[in-house]
Amino acid sequence: MARVTVIGAGYVGLVTAACLSASGHETLCADIDAAKIAALDQGHSPIYEPGIDALLTTGLASRRLRFACPTHGWGPLLGEVVFIAVGTPATSDGSADLTAVRSVADAIASAADHPLVVVMKSTVPPGTGASLIDEHLSRSAHDIAYVSNPEFLREGRALEDWYRTDRIVLGGSDPAAVETVAALYAGIDSPIMRTDVASAETIKYASNAFLATKISFINEMANVCDAVGADIDAVASGLGLDARIGPAFLHAGIGYGGSCFPKDVRALSAVAASSGYSFELLKAVITVNARQRLLPVRSLEKALGGLSGRTIAVLGLTFKPDTDDTREAPAIDIIAELLARGASVLACDPVAGDISLPEGARRVPDAVAALTGSEGAILVTEWPEYVALDWEAACRLMAPPRAVFDGRNALSPERIRAGDGTYMAVGRDGHHRGDVD
Repeated sequence: MARVTVIGAGYVGLVTAACLSASGHETLCADIDAAKIAALDQGHSPIYEPGIDALLTTGLASRRLRFACPTHGWGPLLGEVVFIAVGTPATSDGSADLTAVRSVADAIASAADHPLVVVMKSTVPPGTGASLIDEHLSRSAHDIAYVSNPEFLREGRALEDWYRTDRIVLGGSDPAAVETVAALYAGIDSPIMRTDVASAETIKYASNAFLATKISFINEMANVCDAVGADIDAVASGLGLDARIGPAFLHAGIGYGGSCFPKDVRALSAVAASSGYSFELLKAVITVNARQRLLPVRSLEKALGGLSGRTIAVLGLTFKPDTDDTREAPAIDIIAELLARGASVLACDPVAGDISLPEGARRVPDAVAALTGSEGAILVTEWPEYVALDWEAACRLMAPPRAVFDGRNALSPERIRAGDGTYMAVGRDGHHRGDVD
């Protein structure tokens, strides 16, 4: 078993460290945030991710999983394999901010006192690996091999995706280093793709960009369905039965969010632009996604005869269920737009932490508190407790005209109408379906 260091204790780094330790590797997860490390030492995860707490408890008890800050420098913390899993947020022009990645690479090169393999888990643009080798890692007094190993973890399903991933991508020019990293995944029954660094980096961006394109496409089709009287659920089902297309990511709604899709789509567009190519399809994907977030606001404005002075309930603040991540969450833009049009907003979420809501919005404990007295409501995040709500009774808590916009096409139109509510959704009228025998 290898001695592994994971630098970065965020969503990707923490899952990587916990899963590697569960596979028997001696794993140290390091981060410069002392408060985060102190909490992790006590088995308290800073993120909401189903299953992660149990892995932390087991890893700490077995002593295969440890946490540390580089209080005395990075040298004592570096194992035989060092994963970089720090943030690469978007800059103002959409490109990836590699400040943290470069800082860590420089620190590793300066502190290494033995040969090691650096594994890039952070999402970085094509060409980053070559740049890090030339400008940082090659300065080390010891041999440092570099392998690109992009992550394909869905927040809320990260552990499932680690152990049942569709593929493990390893990019590197040193075959021995690539095999060292491949050995860390022993026991996971998934194909391992070995390629060059730039191709591995591009695969990650291409995957997210394609999935984002499917989402924007089906949302555009939902708008067409509204115009022609078709039902997007039936249309999506018919599309998904085509093996060349498949059913995944063909669920119409108010668009994608989170820490990956928005950032990576913009970054790939920026990479293309910096290389002299205008990626028009991705520009359209970004435009459609931004526009889709306004759909529930415009629909409620029409149904209520204006939003000024109206009270609107917003159910869900995280960008999707089973995570506490609110980065790029549609709810934030929706709330801001509601407020700009004069509405009062009552928002709730079962997991989201101390999120900063736009000034004027008020957070309440649960859906019942948000809906009581509200004239309109938007389901933004399809948390199970919101979907399973007794919507007939919930609508009767609302004030007329009880307009409910189902932003995830997850609710029962019949239950809402039974409560004298007005049901609206994305490309569906709630009546006809495309059943398959």
